[in-house]
Amino acid sequence: MELNNVKETGVLIIGAGPAGLTLAVDLARRGVAARIVERGERLFPGSRGKGLQPRTQEVLDDLGVMDAVRAAGGPYPPMMGWEDGRRLGAFEMIVRTGPTPGTPYHDIWMLPQWRTAEILYARLLELGGEVEFGAACTALTRDADGVTAHLAYADGSAETVRAAYAVAADGGRSTVRKALGIGMAGESVDPLPRLVADIELTGLERDHWHVWQQAKGGGLSLCPLAGTGLFQMLAQYDDADAVPDPAPEAVRRLIAERSHLAASDVGEVRWTSTFRVRAAMAERFREGRVFLVGDAAHIHSPAGGQGLNTSVQDAYNLGWKLGAVLRGGADPVLLDSYEEERMPVAAGVLGISTRIHRAGMEGNAKEPRRTAEVHQLGLTYRGTALAVDQRRVDESALRAGDRAPDAPCALPDGTPFRLFDAFRGPQVTVLALGGAEPSAPGGASVRTYRVGGPAPDLLDPDGHIRDGYAERGVFVIRPDGHVGYAAHGTDQMAGYLTRLGS
Repeated sequence: MELNNVKETGVLIIGAGPAGLTLAVDLARRGVAARIVERGERLFPGSRGKGLQPRTQEVLDDLGVMDAVRAAGGPYPPMMGWEDGRRLGAFEMIVRTGPTPGTPYHDIWMLPQWRTAEILYARLLELGGEVEFGAACTALTRDADGVTAHLAYADGSAETVRAAYAVAADGGRSTVRKALGIGMAGESVDPLPRLVADIELTGLERDHWHVWQQAKGGGLSLCPLAGTGLFQMLAQYDDADAVPDPAPEAVRRLIAERSHLAASDVGEVRWTSTFRVRAAMAERFREGRVFLVGDAAHIHSPAGGQGLNTSVQDAYNLGWKLGAVLRGGADPVLLDSYEEERMPVAAGVLGISTRIHRAGMEGNAKEPRRTAEVHQLGLTYRGTALAVDQRRVDESALRAGDRAPDAPCALPDGTPFRLFDAFRGPQVTVLALGGAEPSAPGGASVRTYRVGGPAPDLLDPDGHIRDGYAERGVFVIRPDGHVGYAAHGTDQMAGYLTRLGS
């Protein structure tokens, strides 16, 4: 299709939240031509999603931003209950775990959403990308060869963009999803309204997350936002017909009414938002050459910290596949696997969020409800088209489709190394264990490591690779850190790699 005065790109990303920025970073490091446009004049300013689960931390490690994430955030503090100005005692909302050889990131890490976006944006700039702010997608049409989008800019100018593919990352009220006619099926999880705000606050220490569960009018929580001088306020209203007032003076008044703090203890109110908790999922995650990621595809209760994390992993799943098609020569049928893999995951995660939320409404609020199930380390693509396992092994064994675990090991000269060091980057990784000899094609798109055998690339002195994988065999690790192919030999591996564009 030929259009005059139209700018062309490989991928048009609509929305610069965590999902859109993750995708833009992943495509930029793959050398894929992409544009990311954002209706707002700046990045989202609020804390909203403030917890990065262990699996998301692994993704951010691969994207090269984990050092910045660790420096900017911190662990979740214990909860402190209050009533009538008295401390009721500390309790834990999460079940804390320790690291293992396969899971170096083991607990949720607090980082306000605005800071996560800033870090991803800085990484995008490092890679030569940019975000076009004040750019709204006003119309989008599709055909067999690509997508045509019309952009309207805040200065009154307009532009037409032609892209091979477009990705809607424009949030729960996605205009792109609506324009495509994709329905959003869901339910109200909790009819009570809520008000969330980022505030400056004095009069409370920052080593606890403070909660007033029995406050008149509804519960109140004040959480110190790690790495900042701010608190996140969350207020629930007992009256379903209440209309929360987001004005700064109203926020100060509410805190004074529901806690022992004075209105004067509240300084600047940086950001506010009102919402009601619902769970919903798009009827499909793809319409031709347009894909949905993040809140455009699924909306979660904030309970359990799943929404932002699932959004980041949507983008991480899609990014390497778009790169393989646009740069690696993979058959576009590879893109069918995005919806096949991510829709069941999103449905399962929505179920976890909803169950945790309702347990909080009905049960003992001091009971730890955030167990390892929220870490998203156990999410799997078993049984899908890209999960090829030619072995007969127990269901408890690592199988194709599963997340590929980390393992401390060593280079042949004894230098400490980790499997995540091997996986880091946009390539496919082949692990050959116990003397198995891979016949993988060379080139930058595939990196091969022999573990054991006469000429090893990696040593496994403590058996951590063997424990996480197998004594012998071949594993193809996809660019998103999932096992794609597992076998005792390499008979069909070359064909599998071709499917991945490698």
